[in-house]
Amino acid sequence: MKRMRNLKKLAAFALAFSLVFALAACGSTEEDATDESTTTGASASETTVLKVAASPTPHAEILTSDIVTELLAAEGITLDVTEYSDYVVPNTSVDEGENDCNYFQHTPYLDTFNEENGTSLVSVGKIHYEPFGLYSNTLESVDDIAEGATIAIPNDGSNEARALYLLQDLGLITLSGDSFNSNATVLDIEENPLNLQFTELEAAMVARALDDVDAAIVNGNYALEAGLDINDAIATEAADSDAAQTYANIIATTEENADNEAILTLVEVLKSSEVQEWIEENFDGAVLPVD
Repeated sequence: MKRMRNLKKLAAFALAFSLVFALAACGSTEEDATDESTTTGASASETTVLKVAASPTPHAEILTSDIVTELLAAEGITLDVTEYSDYVVPNTSVDEGENDCNYFQHTPYLDTFNEENGTSLVSVGKIHYEPFGLYSNTLESVDDIAEGATIAIPNDGSNEARALYLLQDLGLITLSGDSFNSNATVLDIEENPLNLQFTELEAAMVARALDDVDAAIVNGNYALEAGLDINDAIATEAADSDAAQTYANIIATTEENADNEAILTLVEVLKSSEVQEWIEENFDGAVLPVD
């Protein structure tokens, strides 16, 4: 009898152990399934989270718009957008793997950044361009620019060149060389018949200098942030200008990520007719789709 009781105890213990193991296995399976559905993107039940670094305006506004969110959701992609107000960290964060890609710059700036910082980030698609505008609080047209007038321009390499080419297109200065030079500076001015004076400032500060200069050439995104209306500019870049294509804003990532399916899908969505129409309708000419 004693042996029988011991056998019954062992059987009960074995049954209890098997039940605990079965419950634990079920719990592990559910958790694994949940984790998998939030980290990979292939089926309707799975989601890929793409980390994107972006300037607040207009880049983050575009990325977080309902139209972009909905189109990406249909592809199983969700964006985790981090906003940056400078032109350095968005690139370093991608290079170091903190973000998957970024949306804030044009190719000439990226090329300069790579050269100066030893990085090898690449463009995977042109999305939009932001026309540079020549703004003034006192002048109503380019014809009002007088001899010796002071004009504020961005001081970083590619943006300074772009501002100078706008002034050349307006007939105010002539730059040396016959072809477009994305590294042009005030030292490349060959003719300056009005003896214009230039105040070179960080791009983000140019709009704030309008009260202190006769006119200022402001980047499109900083004009938006400053509340400037592109329609109030006394001159803007032409849609068919070299600048419009050369300085188109891009999605950039690392060379290793250049074929990332989720990033390429993001590019396709941003270049879709639905998003391009949304951009045209919501920025009133201050932001224009490349295509």
